[in-house]
Amino acid sequence: MFFMHKTETLRSPWNKGRIIGQKPPLQPKHVWAIRTRLQMDEKWRDLAMFNVGIDSKLRGCDLVTLRLQDIAPQGVPIDRATVMQRKTGRPVTFEISEHAQSAVSRYLAAFSVGDRNYLFPSRVRPEQPISTRQYSRLVYIWVESIGLDPRRYGTHS
Repeated sequence: MFFMHKTETLRSPWNKGRIIGQKPPLQPKHVWAIRTRLQMDEKWRDLAMFNVGIDSKLRGCDLVTLRLQDIAPQGVPIDRATVMQRKTGRPVTFEISEHAQSAVSRYLAAFSVGDRNYLFPSRVRPEQPISTRQYSRLVYIWVESIGLDPRRYGTHS
């Protein structure tokens, strides 16, 4: 049993006021709104990441660690990709839509591919992928940019 000393005060739970549990998925109209916003702002990396994330339905940790050879060997996006999931260790095969292929092509054309290994490299350490935390921040920004409450949506949305 937990006893409190008179000098201690009760702390508020860290998740008080936060939405817990499964978050709702983005509706098709929200997906199109985010795509349009990213295209208008010419954020090619974000558009490529968003479209590949929608097509693949991969977890954030698997999406950010996609390698260039998984999606665009020789710099040309492919129609179908297979990647190993980190959590389950099982391969996942997914179709890459024309939207995603076009976005990846634009992204690769806008930025020098060079010798990089990851499709979405870190800006600070190009030999490493962006962090899952950074990906989460990007999802927050994308959702907020179309007027939705970003606290209600997450990287699995």
